[in-house]
Amino acid sequence: MRVTSKGQVTIPLEVREDLGIRPAETEIEFVKDKNGHWYLKKTRSKTSVSRFRSVHNTGKLRMSTEDIMKLTRGHRPE
Repeated sequence: MRVTSKGQVTIPLEVREDLGIRPAETEIEFVKDKNGHWYLKKTRSKTSVSRFRSVHNTGKLRMSTEDIMKLTRGHRPE
């Protein structure tokens, strides 16, 4: 396996499939055991819910539900 100048490696497809590692969803870490051996460990996968939670309440624009509905539906004369 080659290491790029940025320290990146490509994890083989078979390993990614066996471990359930998916792009942009999975975090991994390297763990060293008491004998000095290094292991790759899947730490977590981001679900849709966790992605939503990570951006929840981060917007700066405050709008009422009525204003949002008008914006998404377009202006309708009354």
